[in-house]
Amino acid sequence: MKTVLLIIDIQNDYFPGGKMELVEPLEAAKKAYMILQCFREHGGHHVHIQHISKKPDAAFFIPGDRGTDIHDSVAHFEGEPIVYKHFPNSFRETNLLELLKEWEVERVVITGMMTHMCVDATARAAADLGFQVWIAEDACATRDLKYGETVIPAEHVHKAFLAALKTYGQVMASEQIIAHLAAEQEKS
Repeated sequence: MKTVLLIIDIQNDYFPGGKMELVEPLEAAKKAYMILQCFREHGGHHVHIQHISKKPDAAFFIPGDRGTDIHDSVAHFEGEPIVYKHFPNSFRETNLLELLKEWEVERVVITGMMTHMCVDATARAAADLGFQVWIAEDACATRDLKYGETVIPAEHVHKAFLAALKTYGQVMASEQIIAHLAAEQEKS
């Protein structure tokens, strides 16, 4: 099955010192890097997705600011595809769908940030577009959210969204994804 890795918004603003720091972003980025290296070593298609805000009052991902840069932990190499987006859904008003069709992709492996926003929107859209979806649960990160006076810890936000996404695809640890891909490669 033709599979592509999506590395969504692993950008400087989400890391310590950034404008929208997440909870444990480096740990998630390390897992995303592990999968990225697997794809690089085996010639698999992978796409970096970079969010750049178009909102004039944006608090983060401001055009021209180093906070929009892809974090060094999953560095984008020259020649690797990159999709620039302005909305949570990585398919909305981008060339991502055309790229995946060109490669005849059937399955997407999703890593990235934030679980409750861009990962969620992209996973649902991918499923709606007919792709099989695998989400690397430990290669995604989010932050605490607030509803009224209630603070929902990032861990609960993350797990709640992953629980919901199980209806759109498979949610697995990075090591499981790599093992499944390796087993498929052995069979072919």
